Amino acid sequence: MQASRPANPALAQRIARLLPALTPSHRQIADWVLAHPLHAATMPIDELAATVGVSVATANRFARALEFEGYAQFRAALVLGFETTLAPVERLRSKLEHSASVAEVCAGVLADIQHNVEATRQALDPRACAQAVEAILGARRVYVVGFGASSWLAGLLARGLDPYCENVQSLATVESASFAAKVLARARPADLLVAIAFPRYLADTVLLARQARDAGIPLLALTDRVTSPLAALGTVSLYAKVDSHYFASSEACALPLIEALCSAVAHRAKGSVKAATQLAESVLPWLHGADGARPGTGRAKTPPPRQRAAARTARISR
Repeated sequence: MQASRPANPALAQRIARLLPALTPSHRQIADWVLAHPLHAATMPIDELAATVGVSVATANRFARALEFEGYAQFRAALVLGFETTLAPVERLRSKLEHSASVAEVCAGVLADIQHNVEATRQALDPRACAQAVEAILGARRVYVVGFGASSWLAGLLARGLDPYCENVQSLATVESASFAAKVLARARPADLLVAIAFPRYLADTVLLARQARDAGIPLLALTDRVTSPLAALGTVSLYAKVDSHYFASSEACALPLIEALCSAVAHRAKGSVKAATQLAESVLPWLHGADGARPGTGRAKTPPPRQRAAARTARISR
């Protein structure tokens, strides 16, 4: 199997140029680094040495043989091109170097979420918010796409928009991006694609967004910053600050933006009260403590046949 190249091509070229002059031990390290560039970029020198089966001194001499001052400079060069991917790893490593109690960690994370949400609120673009709501309510169909952690966000957005839009479909299914691509092939400029991607940005989401844009389909991008790969593709973009010390991004900080967007749609949609009432009626037989529940049991009585049929129809249509 051919070894994968580091993300920094210059480093791969340097290793190739100096390889004939390397000792067998140094070649052993070079082979491992070329085969596992991302893993190597996360390792301190003692861990790399132990993994490859050489001494720390040999690993340090290997870095100097590649014309670096030491291992720290070699690792910095290896990281180039992996910055976005490795940023959460480095933040976590830095955080774990400081001891903290469970309560302190929980309180700190909640404070970070609060800070992110406030930063998102302050940075909201009123014009972009209005354009996003108009695009959703004016679309013939609304497709929502997001993969990885964003698939849950996509599902929540689709659920929140469903009562106020004629046709909302989440494309984040078990069939992966191929299903989304097949569905979007039938989309038209009268439709809308909402694409959700936060660090680390998944290539499938970006690719589908680019294809939609090229096909003339309006794109609402929900992402974290103007440098996001989705931002340049969006007809309109909304941003949520999702910084996290422990994860690539904080989904909890993206949820307020999604709920705010759904709330704005509900506020502007015609017949939103009627839609909310119909939804409440359709789920009433399954709500604990609602009319028809048996006191003390928490179990609802079986609805009459007509009501059961209406409820089934409502579930299927949703």
